Amino acid sequence: MIYLLAIFLPPLGLLLNGQVFSAILNAVLIVPSILLGLIFPLFFLVPSAHAVIAVYMRREDRKHREIVEAIEKHGVPPKSPN
Repeated sequence: MIYLLAIFLPPLGLLLNGQVFSAILNAVLIVPSILLGLIFPLFFLVPSAHAVIAVYMRREDRKHREIVEAIEKHGVPPKSPN
């Protein structure tokens, strides 16, 4: 769901993901993207791509943080015999 918002309403998707600074940057990025998109249509995708990448990186950071906290709390898992 957050990825759909990031594609169709990039600043709102970033805000709901807890990334206020990225949402402001994305809102500012929309204006030049629209102007340049009139000449090169590929520029219309820049704000959406920025939002999707930012949401993905934030989720990966959360997963990484959870794994590190689990290792710190429970220790390193034992090695499997191969």
